Amino acid sequence: MSLSKGFEIEMYTGTPQGEIIGLSDKIVEALDGFVREPDSRNVEYITKPLHSYEQLLCALLRPRHELRKYLKQLGDYTLIPGSTLSLAGSDRFFRSDPTNPYHDYIEQTYGTKVVTASVHINIGISDPELLMRACRVIRVEAPLFLALSASSPFLDGKATGYHSTRWGLFPHTPARVPLFESHAHHIQWVEQQLAAGTMQNVRHLWASVRPNGDRRPYDLNRLELRICDLVTDPISLLAITALLEARLLQVIENPDIDPLTQSSFSPEELISLTASNEAAAASASLDAPLQHWQDGRTILARDWIDQMYQEVWAIAKQQGFSCFLSPLHKILREGNEAQQWLQLHAVGFDSGRVISQAIVATQEREIELENKLCSPSLA
Repeated sequence: MSLSKGFEIEMYTGTPQGEIIGLSDKIVEALDGFVREPDSRNVEYITKPLHSYEQLLCALLRPRHELRKYLKQLGDYTLIPGSTLSLAGSDRFFRSDPTNPYHDYIEQTYGTKVVTASVHINIGISDPELLMRACRVIRVEAPLFLALSASSPFLDGKATGYHSTRWGLFPHTPARVPLFESHAHHIQWVEQQLAAGTMQNVRHLWASVRPNGDRRPYDLNRLELRICDLVTDPISLLAITALLEARLLQVIENPDIDPLTQSSFSPEELISLTASNEAAAASASLDAPLQHWQDGRTILARDWIDQMYQEVWAIAKQQGFSCFLSPLHKILREGNEAQQWLQLHAVGFDSGRVISQAIVATQEREIELENKLCSPSLA
């Protein structure tokens, strides 16, 4: 039983030198399937839920292919990897829709801390109680997915000390989100937040993971993992997704996997422990020392990921997607995007040069994958 999977991908647009320029109003008008964010410098596209990783790969590449073609018509513009305003521009907001009152609220409350690019991974789970348990498990393990995906070590041209500056600075809202014990608990809590104004609307729940659906919080049909930085390489993104899916299949098969019953910590302590782990992963990603949610033992993020990989490999193999899981080894061996950029930075490359090289590498990788795997459908 494979699960359906879909992505929400936010990306920056700008020049080959890495200057980020707001073009989302033009893009959204000209191209189907793209939606605007509150700031015009990034734009989002959403893939349909699919079961097959092969189809998902083309669903990730096709909109980018169209977008790159359109950007060329506008001028010498391209897509810029990374999850923060790496080289400049965090001092002001560029509104994509000045008449939108929710965007007013976001700009006034959070400023450019929310002008980030990320990937949200949605996995279909229609049973609401199973979905709540899945969300509890992935909530306490979300720092591992941040560690694999970190790609924002720079802000305004400087190395910040974070591997994921995006998640380090991002306003997690509301400030304290519980581990939802049941669907009824989730509904009651969301209704309370809306009444109190700590959430402006049902979308205004910015935690690492959340239940999602067509009529939140009542009709829910998927888990949305929101913690990941933008992963520009589609093969790496599918590997991270395969780890998430295999872990969820394991959770579905085994009802005993549940932080509410399997942990030596109380739910309140688990929330604090998880927040500390998220902060550690934002700082040091794969090299972060984390506390395990079951018993509090210290374990490096990369070792925990490797353990999970070993545990779920057989499930992925049985479901026929283990080949998409295996590129995780490369990330663990060579580092995520942030670590690779920081290695270049350490030997004397300034942030501008690191980003302009990454822009070229991203486009070359897309062309290579399109030619190899998707060209008939892209033509």
